[in-house]
Amino acid sequence: MTMRSILSGLKETNAKYRMFHAMTEDSDPGDAKFLFSAKDNLTSADMETCSGSKILVGYRPPFDAESIAKMRAAGGKLIGKCNMDEFGFGTFSTNSGLEIPRNPYDLERACGGSSGGSACAAAVFEGHVSLGVSTGGSICCPASFCGVYGIAPTYGRVSRYGLIDYGNSLDKIGVISADAKDLRKYTHIIAGKDAKDPTSCAQPEFKDTGRKLKSVAIPKEGVEGLSKDVEKAFFEAVERLRSMGVDVESIDMPSLKYAMPAYYVLATSEASTNLARYVGMRYGQQEGDHSLKFDDYFSYFRSKYFGDEAKRRILLGTYTRMAGFRDRYYAKALKVRQVVIKDYKRAFETHDAVLAPTMPFSAPRFDDISGMSALDSYKADYLTVPANIAGTPHISVPCGYGSDGMPIGMQFVADHWDEEVLFDAAEEWEKGFEMRKPEVGA
Repeated sequence: MTMRSILSGLKETNAKYRMFHAMTEDSDPGDAKFLFSAKDNLTSADMETCSGSKILVGYRPPFDAESIAKMRAAGGKLIGKCNMDEFGFGTFSTNSGLEIPRNPYDLERACGGSSGGSACAAAVFEGHVSLGVSTGGSICCPASFCGVYGIAPTYGRVSRYGLIDYGNSLDKIGVISADAKDLRKYTHIIAGKDAKDPTSCAQPEFKDTGRKLKSVAIPKEGVEGLSKDVEKAFFEAVERLRSMGVDVESIDMPSLKYAMPAYYVLATSEASTNLARYVGMRYGQQEGDHSLKFDDYFSYFRSKYFGDEAKRRILLGTYTRMAGFRDRYYAKALKVRQVVIKDYKRAFETHDAVLAPTMPFSAPRFDDISGMSALDSYKADYLTVPANIAGTPHISVPCGYGSDGMPIGMQFVADHWDEEVLFDAAEEWEKGFEMRKPEVGA
């Protein structure tokens, strides 16, 4: 599949899979070296950026996010902005205020979230790379559901300049592709210090020593509550790792069960603060009866344009930061984050990575998702959340397929700034893994 053929059939392909909210009108790649797409919460000067929300429809940023600018500078052509959960709030990309992407292996199933459109594009287009953003698992989850590779680097490795934030202390920009080697190549392109994002300025240089993965630790808490298909595929993959010469040990990481509640306190607290700017005056849609009192006006505006999940997280985050509740919830969640980091550091003293399934089940059907409560949906993230609140780099690789043919992934977590061991692990795994690519077409 050539770049020209991808571009010429872009509208037809997107009509089937709905991975893009906005896309290029060009059918000629020109002198582009490669095509790429980006999650819709990364600003792009030539395409509308909505972060999956009706509240931002019509927003045309005057600048590129730093990660997109670097991809363009390397010769990339941006072909689409990928559909996602509104502001990143979700596990299945079904909370989108715009369009819901379809899983390329089964159109009646979810792509995962919140970078669902990015993973879908990586699976559908040959040789394609997509930029995703992870807050609590939003790169690895859709990578697992769509049968591709995805990396969320160390927090601060990639500049967040131009990212419409969900949780400022959690968000990480990474790479999703069907080719494991792309993860190393393009992460190196978008990484680096950026004076416009101080959190990126403390990072060390990539080690790039090609250090081999020699040992992994599997937390006992990370193999509980799995579906039969995931359990079978994961432990078969573990045996294959052993045959590759990797030492595997089971360990206790008791803090993992507290990571998810801590994450939802931290993430919603930061999200409610970030969304406070959208009141129908300076940011977002601006319409309505301006003769109303301010409280009445912005209540009307936010009620109309925010989706149910955004409203839920605003309420939860506002509650946990209220006087009298901050110490009980927010401050305690910060302490839990430190305990999780210490548990990971302890594991990294004797192992190169921590390993677990990426998700407890394969991509669910949309009718099953509609029957889930908000709490059921939150619980689905319990395997991806710990690495995200710790800020450690993590990578999802496809490790098998369920009885229904749907992809299943496993997730490696490494120490801070140690992405190279993850790149090597993915590339070594890819050499012997038989990937079943989806049947695609307009």
